[in-house]
Amino acid sequence: LDTGSDLIWTQCFCQVCFPQPFPELDTSASGTARGVSCFDPLCVQGGFSLSGCAVGDNSCVYTDSYGDNSITTGRMYQDTFTFQQAANGKVAVVPNLRFGCGMFNTGTFGSNESGIAGFGRGVPSPVFLGTPDNLEAQATGPIQSTQLVRNPKSNHYYLSLKGITVGKTRLPFDASAFALKGDGSGGTIIDSGSALTSFPEAVYRSLVEAFESQVPLPVNKNNTAEHVGLLCFTVSPKKKETAMPKLILHLEGADWDLPRENYVMYTEEDGLCVVVNSAGEDSRSLIGNFQQQNTHVVYDLEHNMLLFVPARCDKL
Repeated sequence: LDTGSDLIWTQCFCQVCFPQPFPELDTSASGTARGVSCFDPLCVQGGFSLSGCAVGDNSCVYTDSYGDNSITTGRMYQDTFTFQQAANGKVAVVPNLRFGCGMFNTGTFGSNESGIAGFGRGVPSPVFLGTPDNLEAQATGPIQSTQLVRNPKSNHYYLSLKGITVGKTRLPFDASAFALKGDGSGGTIIDSGSALTSFPEAVYRSLVEAFESQVPLPVNKNNTAEHVGLLCFTVSPKKKETAMPKLILHLEGADWDLPRENYVMYTEEDGLCVVVNSAGEDSRSLIGNFQQQNTHVVYDLEHNMLLFVPARCDKL
């Protein structure tokens, strides 16, 4: 599930695909599936990287790409989808949901994946209003909420980040450093489809300096390719539990106090690494899925709020 994109797609009629452990979708096996015309407004205004008409049958052909350079190309279909809530068995039936039948798919995908469920704000994303009644299920802390910020120039979900604290140090940046600007630049995105949290270069350098000044370990200047760009500290396996400064994201009305495992990673090759990186020339901040581990995150679009609570996600 990816809150940073809008298209649901799965592999079918594969020409070039990545391996998956179960059969690809066969749309002919569904009595309700049908193709989407290239004259359909979705095909014309769907926000794809590229879309158009297939030769011969005027079906909608799409190409969509992602930040990690993954790409899917295929045809658009629509069908009836049934979603079941794991906790209580409640079922939601959604007719005529549009999805991509990915025929040419390349990029970074896990061994148990068959596509991407894009639940962003734009077309053709399906969004469901309301808050689930089991938000407190498996919760290990208090429920917090913060306002979602709408960017008219983007379909991403934005938050109002006010500041960052590393251990004893509040970084010397006020809310303006993370604010959404009138031209649509800047701002802070929360995205379940991006792995790591990143900050503009000046903010990131300040964060690095705060960690370096508070961690009593030498900095590893020769990270392996897996952790290139991350701040890592050289440490022996016996000292891998060395205390690390807290990392807190101060949001509008909420403080996201990240548990250690959501921003610190240990490997024998690189030591203790802070799993946050620089956004480079990008003026946006981004909260990625590594920082959202074991956090029940709810997008309440009816009230334009994001709710989050520490939880045992494997038990939900």
